[in-house]
Amino acid sequence: MKCEGSVQVLCILLWFASIYACAGRMKQRDTELSRTNMETSSPDTEIFSADMYLSLGLREQGKKILGFPRVLTLLSSALDRSVQKNERLLETSQSKDVVTIFHGVRPPALTIRQYIERIFKYSSCSPSCFVVAQIYMDRFIQNMDVRLTSLNVHRLLITSLTIAAKFVDDAFFNNAYYAKVGGVSTSELNRLEMKFLFSIDFRLHVSIDTFQRQCLLLEKEASEGLQIERSIQSCRITESWSNKDDSAWYSHSC
Repeated sequence: MKCEGSVQVLCILLWFASIYACAGRMKQRDTELSRTNMETSSPDTEIFSADMYLSLGLREQGKKILGFPRVLTLLSSALDRSVQKNERLLETSQSKDVVTIFHGVRPPALTIRQYIERIFKYSSCSPSCFVVAQIYMDRFIQNMDVRLTSLNVHRLLITSLTIAAKFVDDAFFNNAYYAKVGGVSTSELNRLEMKFLFSIDFRLHVSIDTFQRQCLLLEKEASEGLQIERSIQSCRITESWSNKDDSAWYSHSC
């Protein structure tokens, strides 16, 4: 029985190795396609993409990305809004969320922004890796029909980023290191990674168009969020002035 178990484990490891090897070949093909598209694309499209990537902090200015890339700020805000929206829906509808192995008993102490900052600081993942990880998370949520909440967002983040790093970045660490960065055990991250991969049917390929659409979506959500914030602030200012006018009128009347 022990021999059979060892053979099964070996088969699974070989299977994972073949999957990531295939992903590596797809990554190389994407790079070649990207170069071809850049050569055949119009100047306007090329300039637009370059400007967008620079704005988001996806393209390096010099040898090193300085500071916290803007795309990670947008990503953390988008995830935070999604979590708040889903938790409000769960409260008002009184419906129960689908519980998975990604759910914790209670929300972690770190906010989404703090968690992303920690992963970016210690994992050496490229900013593009985070965008790809969000695409993977979207695929997982759609396939599993679950909602993003404060109980599962952190585990989904570290798992999707671990997978994305192996697919996107040229250099990456092993699961033991990512587990330490993410605050989970190595055995748990291994289970999460396997569950995640099966849940998205090992769909690791992300086309250039899909990547750019995700970047545009982050920009759009950020601008909409800013408009809402300004509207709220404007309403508060108007209300404040209105209250002052009312108090002045009452004072004058007395």
